Amino acid sequence: MIATIYDVATRAGVSIATVSRVLNAPQSVNSITRGRVQTAIDALGFVPKAEATARARRRHRQIGVLVPFFTYSSFVQRLRGIAAALLDAGYELVVYNAETPEHVRGYLLSLPVTRRLDGLIIISLRVDHEASRRLLEHGLPAVLVETQSALLSCVDIDNYAGGVMAAGYLLAQGHHHIGFVGGDREIEGYTWRTSELRLTGFRSRLQQAGLEPCVVDMAHNTASPDEARRQALALLDCARPPTAIFAASDSLALGVLRAARERNVHVPDELAVLGFDDLDFSEFVGLSTISQSLETSGRQAVELLLATMADPQPLTRHVQAPLRLMPRNTT
Repeated sequence: MIATIYDVATRAGVSIATVSRVLNAPQSVNSITRGRVQTAIDALGFVPKAEATARARRRHRQIGVLVPFFTYSSFVQRLRGIAAALLDAGYELVVYNAETPEHVRGYLLSLPVTRRLDGLIIISLRVDHEASRRLLEHGLPAVLVETQSALLSCVDIDNYAGGVMAAGYLLAQGHHHIGFVGGDREIEGYTWRTSELRLTGFRSRLQQAGLEPCVVDMAHNTASPDEARRQALALLDCARPPTAIFAASDSLALGVLRAARERNVHVPDELAVLGFDDLDFSEFVGLSTISQSLETSGRQAVELLLATMADPQPLTRHVQAPLRLMPRNTT
């Protein structure tokens, strides 16, 4: 017997309207009630009627991308790679933006059950074992980018290795007094502090050379050129300012360059500046940076997802996106 929305409501002890809200606007329902409804959906194997019909047809030609803060330049550039690969494969891209923990929990609850998707790409968001299991049980193929799960394929970025690479390059350039500028915007419990990971690798490599990075306090949950400018000014105003600064992203590197102009510090003669990401603008402004192959990793995610969709029992694959040093005018 096929479960109905009435069965879900009865089992969860809520109204039909509440079940509908959980499915269509989960962030509007408190977590306890939402959990009861989710448990009932899983226990009954409930699939909304319209979605059941669509699933019988097998293909919707739509791929969803769940991403935090999708207006960030690095996310936009990766999405461009995803969009191009999906266009080549004949699929439509649907973007789901998450900015709070409630957004993430809501989408991970509702997308496997209600959305007309053939597959899902999840970028820079932690997906725990339970959420991964639900995706598999509800038949929604998924691939992760810049995060990992034992149950799902992923395209990963080694942020720690990126920090090591940055330090090694600046040391090879002859710098021994080196600063770091960073910051993360995060969704608590769901996003990685990539700036912190890059700093850890950066510090480790400098310590091997008997050095410590120059770092000032970073504002909580902030990653903007203005915040980078504030940190860089504090470093440049020290009695012994650094001769090089590694910024945890290209956007933050822009703040460092502005601070250098304000203090009449010449780049790269008096201050070398190195970024991370290799965003579109980096080549135009001559910013030295570490490329994390954003568009390539987006295309790789699509390739993994299409392979997963084509195989009823796919193998879980872990792909490491390459990091490349891009020396330009600022170092």
